[in-house]
Amino acid sequence: MNDIGPITTDPALLPAHTLAREIAARRISPVDVVDAHLKRIEAYDSKLHAFTEVYAADARLAAEGADKAIRSGHAVGPLHGVPVALKDLIDLEGRITMGGSAANRTRRSTVTATIVRRMIAQGMIMLGKTHTVEFAFGGWGTNQHLGAPWNPWDLAVQRTPGGSSNGSGVAVAAHLSPWAIGTDTGGSVRLPSSFCGLTGLKVTVGRVSTYGIIPLSSTLDTPGPMARSVEDAALLYNVLSGPDPLDPTTRGIAPVDPLPTMRRGVRGLRLARMPAAEREGCSAEMLAAYDRSLETLAELGAEIVDVKLPFAFYDLVEISGVLQSEAYFFNRALAEDPASQLGDAVRARLLGGAKLTAHDYLETNKLRARLKREFDQAMEGIDAILTPTTETAAIPIAEVDEGKMPSRFTRFGNLLDLCALSLPNGHGEGGLPLSLQIACRGYDEATALRIGWAFQDATDWHKARPSGLGL
Repeated sequence: MNDIGPITTDPALLPAHTLAREIAARRISPVDVVDAHLKRIEAYDSKLHAFTEVYAADARLAAEGADKAIRSGHAVGPLHGVPVALKDLIDLEGRITMGGSAANRTRRSTVTATIVRRMIAQGMIMLGKTHTVEFAFGGWGTNQHLGAPWNPWDLAVQRTPGGSSNGSGVAVAAHLSPWAIGTDTGGSVRLPSSFCGLTGLKVTVGRVSTYGIIPLSSTLDTPGPMARSVEDAALLYNVLSGPDPLDPTTRGIAPVDPLPTMRRGVRGLRLARMPAAEREGCSAEMLAAYDRSLETLAELGAEIVDVKLPFAFYDLVEISGVLQSEAYFFNRALAEDPASQLGDAVRARLLGGAKLTAHDYLETNKLRARLKREFDQAMEGIDAILTPTTETAAIPIAEVDEGKMPSRFTRFGNLLDLCALSLPNGHGEGGLPLSLQIACRGYDEATALRIGWAFQDATDWHKARPSGLGL
C-alpha cells in the first residue's frame, strides 16, 4: 500500500499523467489504481461492452509487483504501475486476439506486439483487450456478431461509439481505463475520439511499429494513443514511438520527444481553416464549436488563414484502392467463405477489394503521390489545417447507414501520410461531445500536440465526463 496515506479521489477519475506522478511519489499504490479500474469494469462493462477480455488476475499480480518495485526504489520508468487497455488487434503472446471477428474466437497470439513490449518495459499494466470493428474495417463502431460497445455519453439510446477502435474509445471515456491503444487506417483513432469525447493521436506511418498487430492495410495502418488529454496522449506516444527492426517502415525514422515544445503556445503559428465549401453537410452545432475553436486559437496568438486545397475532403473518402486491395489480401479466405461468421457490411467491403486490379492499385498510389505534392504546395508556410473531426456528434446506431462512412475529415490524413490530433471542443444537443481535428505534415506530431495542448490549456472541454456511471 502507499507509504504516505490514502488518496481521497477515486483513482479511476484521475488522468494518466496524475496517476503516474502520484504512483511515483508513493502517494498512491498501483494496486489501488488497478483495483479501482477493475471495479468499474465489473460494475459497468456489462452495459458498455467495451472489453472482449479482462486480465483481472494478471493485472492485480502485476500491480503488486509494481508496488513492491517502486517502494524498494526499483521503478523502471515514469509510467510504472499505470494501467492501459489494448485494442483487440494487438497481439499479446498466449492471449486471444480476434481482430473483432467471431470467426477468430480461438486465435491465440504467438507473439507480443512491439508496442506492448515497450509498455511492459516501462512497467505499464495491461488491463485487457477492447472491442473493434471486424478487422478494423468500419468507422461507426458496429459489429454484427460481437456487438457494438455502448457510447457512455447517452445511456438511454445506444449511439455510435465510432470505429474501428470502438471499445478503446468507450473504455477511456467511461473511466474503465485511463488511456488505451487504438489503430487508425482511415480515422479509427480519431472517429471514436470524436464521438466519445477523447483526445486521439493519428501518427505518421513509421512513427509507431505495427509488428504484432493484425493488419488491415500495411501501407496505411498506424497505431496510436487514445486518452482524455493532450498531455496523456503525448506521454503514451513517447512510449510507443521509435524504430523497430521487426517493422521496416520504422527504419531511419528517429523518434522526436514532443514534451519539450508542447507548452510553447501557438503564438506565431499559421493555422488554416477549412474551405467554406466544406462546411456543407456539417451540423450547425459542430460548425459553431469549430468556429469557437478558431477564435480561441486566434486569441492565443495563432494566425488563422485561408487555404485552397487541391481536393474536396469527401472525394478522398472515395479513393480506396490501396485500403480495399490490401484489406482483401489479408482477409481473402474469410471474405470468400460464405460459411464464415463475418458481418455482411464488412464482407462487402472486403470483397470490393477483389474487384480491383493491379492497375487500380498502382494508379491509386500514383494519385496519392500527386495529391501529396499538391497538398504540400497548398500548405506552404502553414503549420496545420483545422477541421471538425466528424460532421455530427454521435448518432443512434439504429440510424447508421453502413454504406456511408463518417470519415470525410479523417481519410485524407491517411492517404496523404499526415499526422492528426482530435480533441473535444464542445457539447451538442443532449451533452454529446463535439470534436476538432488538427492535421499537420507527416512526422510533425510535436506541432499537432503543441497546438492541442494550448487549446486544452485555455478550455475545459476535455475535462467533461459523461453523466451516470458513477462519474
